[in-house]
Parts: sequence; structure tokens; C-alpha cells
Amino acid sequence: MLPLAGTEAGRAQLTVGAGGDRTMELDRAAEATVFAELEGLTARGERFAVLSEEAGHRKFGADYPLVLVDPVDGSLNAKQGVPFFGVMLALVDGPNIGDTVVGCVVNLINGEAWTAIRKQGAKRGGEPIKLMKRQAPERLELIALESLPSALVGARGLIQRSTKIRILGSMALAIAHTAAGSFDAFCAPVPVRVFDMAASLLILSEAGGVATDMKGNALSALPVSLETRTSLVCAPTRELHATALLALSSNS
Repeated sequence: MLPLAGTEAGRAQLTVGAGGDRTMELDRAAEATVFAELEGLTARGERFAVLSEEAGHRKFGADYPLVLVDPVDGSLNAKQGVPFFGVMLALVDGPNIGDTVVGCVVNLINGEAWTAIRKQGAKRGGEPIKLMKRQAPERLELIALESLPSALVGARGLIQRSTKIRILGSMALAIAHTAAGSFDAFCAPVPVRVFDMAASLLILSEAGGVATDMKGNALSALPVSLETRTSLVCAPTRELHATALLALSSNS
């Protein structure tokens, strides 16, 4: 897939995927690689189902466990040749986001893997995630966002409270870096798909972080589907999450 990044061949439009976005050759090639690996598991007797952004729902002998696949998280970056995108894989044993058992996000540029197993912790590059020490605990120094330009007004209070901001273009990787304390908060003021964040939310939770919608509501009961969407606020600690929510409340 990497040779297609940033190329006209990779941007060739094919069809509309199950998630509603336009599928391009780069998406198709990445998904084909993932499915080849998953189909190899069925040959060894494994039974499961798959929900993929491009192919939709496929059953391989069982309803659960359900494998969630986003073959290219940050696909616009990949199509434009911006070197920050990854693959997201999650395993759920029930219908809701709180049923995520395993999560994995891999940065396809440098190969760095972020992983988590429910109730067993989270790792970065095979080592337990350790929070970065903060230089100024009393303020939000650096935050990350995922947003359309028109929706940034919804995060105005948080933006004004922060020293600097980043919009990286890969939500899964941005949340993973938030879990490690690289960002004091991550916010998506525009409704984003629960499907895309499953692995990263488990990584965040297992690292001790907190995620809610912008009103502070828990996310665990949200259905895992390509249609479910929510706003999002993540932070590496409860204190920073509370600070972010307070800043957002000043929007009104």
C-alpha cells in the first residue's frame, strides 16, 4: 500500500465503500492486504466476523468475536502524500464500544504499534505506556483536534485555553498519542464514527486516560457500527479531562 501513497494511481476513484466514503485504489489495496491475513486465520479453523470501512460486514463462521478494520486511518493524508497515517484493528465481543477486547493501531510510516488488551494494560512499541511528565500541570499546553473548519467554533473554549494546537489527520494515532501524554487533550467537535476510534479508546483507557463526548457522557454503550457517530473529548488523566470539559463549557 505504501507505494501508492501520494500517487495518482492511489487516488484513482473506484466506488463508495460501506462507510459512505469514496473508495480509492489505495483504500482497496490496504483492505485487500488485511483481508488476506484474516482469511488465513479461517483456514486454520478460526471463526469470527469482520466489519470494515470499505467492505462492510462479513461473516466468517460466527457473529463474534467481531474484528473492526480501518485499513487506512488518515486516508486523506495517505492520498495526498502526507506521511502520517495508520491501520486500526480492534476485536469486540459484544455490540457496543465498551465491549472492545483488543485494540491495535500501527503507524504505517515508522511501524510503531500501539496495542491494548482489556484489563491488561496498553503498550507502545511493545513497552508499557508511561505518561510524559508535564511542564505546566495547571494549563493545557498542547491539544489535538479532528474537525471540519466550520465545526472549529464548537471547540472555541478549548482552543482559547490552550497554548498550541495540532490537527494531524489521523484520529486513531492522535488519540493514541494522547494516551501517552503527548497531547493534554484531543477533541472532535464534529461527530466522528465510533468505529474509527475503537482501538484507540481501549488504548487510552488501559493507559489511564478518559474519553467522553463533549457533554461529558460516557461512550461505552454506543453501538459499534459504521453509522454511529459522536463528539469526542479525550485526555491522558481525569484532571486534564475535567479541565478540557470546563474549557469547552465556556463556548456558550
